[in-house]
Amino acid sequence: MSLHNIDVKIIHFFRRISIPAARFGLFVIFFWFGLLKVLGLSPATALVQDLFTQTISFMDFSTFIILFGLFECLIGILFVIRGLERVVIPLLLIHMVMTFLPLFVLPSLTWSGFLVPTMEGQYIIKNLVIIAAAIGIASHLRYLPKEQ
Repeated sequence: MSLHNIDVKIIHFFRRISIPAARFGLFVIFFWFGLLKVLGLSPATALVQDLFTQTISFMDFSTFIILFGLFECLIGILFVIRGLERVVIPLLLIHMVMTFLPLFVLPSLTWSGFLVPTMEGQYIIKNLVIIAAAIGIASHLRYLPKEQ
C-alpha cells in the first residue's frame, strides 16, 4: 500500500468521525464539569463565585452554582442530540461570554503578567478550542428550507 493510499484512508477516517468526536468531546466536558458544580465538587467554584460577586448578586450563590451546573449539563446533552444544534450553539455562546468574563472582570485572578495567564486564565483561554469544535459542528448543518 502506498503512502498516498494510507494518507487517503486516514483522512477519510477522520472526516467520518470528526463530527461525532466533537459532539462527544463537548458532551463530556460540559456534562462532567456541570455535574461537578451541581455536586459541589468543582475546582472552578471559587472563580465562579468571585465572578458572581462582581456581576450577578440578585440570587443566592448556592442556587446559582447549581443552576449554572445544570445549564452546562444541558449544553452537553444537547450537543449529542442531532437536530438540536441550532438550539445549543446560542446557549454555548451565552456560556462562553460568561466564561470569558473573568479575563476582564477578574484580571488579578486570570493574569500574572501581560499575556501571561494564570492557571485559571489558561483554563478559560482553552475554551477557544470548544468554540472551534462548535463551529466545526455548525459548519456541517444542513441549510434551513427557504421560506415561501
